[in-house]
Amino acid sequence: MITILAFIIVLGVLIFFHELGHFLMAKASGVGVLKFSLGFGPALIRKRFGETQYQVAAFPLGGYVKMLGEDPDDKDQLSHIDPKRSFAHKTLPVKAAIVFAGPFFNFVLAVFIYTVVAWTGVPYLLPVIGEVQKGSPAETAGLLAGDRIQTIGAQQVQGWDDVSRILLDTGAKTTVEIEVLREGKVFVVHVTPVMNTGKNLFGEEIKRPMIGITAGDKTAFRRYGPIAGIGYGFAQCYRIVELTGIAFSKMIKGSISVKESLGGPILIAQVSGQTFKAGLLPFVSLIAFISINLAIINLLPIPVLDGGHLLLFAIEGITGRPVEGKPREVAQQIGLFILIMLMLFAFYNDIVRIFKG
Repeated sequence: MITILAFIIVLGVLIFFHELGHFLMAKASGVGVLKFSLGFGPALIRKRFGETQYQVAAFPLGGYVKMLGEDPDDKDQLSHIDPKRSFAHKTLPVKAAIVFAGPFFNFVLAVFIYTVVAWTGVPYLLPVIGEVQKGSPAETAGLLAGDRIQTIGAQQVQGWDDVSRILLDTGAKTTVEIEVLREGKVFVVHVTPVMNTGKNLFGEEIKRPMIGITAGDKTAFRRYGPIAGIGYGFAQCYRIVELTGIAFSKMIKGSISVKESLGGPILIAQVSGQTFKAGLLPFVSLIAFISINLAIINLLPIPVLDGGHLLLFAIEGITGRPVEGKPREVAQQIGLFILIMLMLFAFYNDIVRIFKG
């Protein structure tokens, strides 16, 4: 029940902000909005305010904003409305702005969440050694579990990430001086890193300089000021976009497995439940992460997605003629087929993960 509740909250927040972007931009552009729906299918709850019907539908995997004259082929809809308030009669830049506003609001949500996290306090691992591997350079040098690393090669160490970064810059076979705090006393040891095989963020095996220590479980919080927190929000959002782009590139090249990397609603539900149990910070961070991925996916140039609509607008801008009628219908059918196949593949991956444990 916790997993289901967490999944509904995650989907509800993401869909609401995405559709809110379309809705607000449409309203600001003078386009009439007929329906604002969270979910597809029959309406479970609905209420009309003015010209717009707000509803929660039966199938929660998505949502939509239905605008006046959104479909240029729907002549019946255009026959009884003011053409000036029709989506189809707006200029290309205005229509593109309305479509782009959905993914843009997903980015805005992520930046907002990461900014609030920065103001509240970003957790990080303290540079305290959790374990020293037997026979490693660290053991030879005399490092012990519980030692807190203060400097490496005269560089200050604030968090555990600094340890990996400094050792990577130092390289293998170069002896470094490490200053540690042990039971209130400062000790200095000299360690020579060696090249060992490890895994990067994408699960790929890489060689890097190591000394044979693992992190402990002691954490602290770093709080940012009002301006610095906003900067952190944008920086973290950019970092996730960059990592997602790298992951897509690696999947296309085949350097990482699509089966292991691509997940669907079942995986999102599982992780939602796990982070919900872990606490508010992991849970809202997950929402921000998925929100960014949702924005990126929606901007892919696949018809029926926002990116597909933007592609059709670009074609119209180049050719001077709107893509409608049979060509538009065929493009939407192809886009829908691609989307369904991706969803089925993601479901298949999720089910395989369940059986493999």
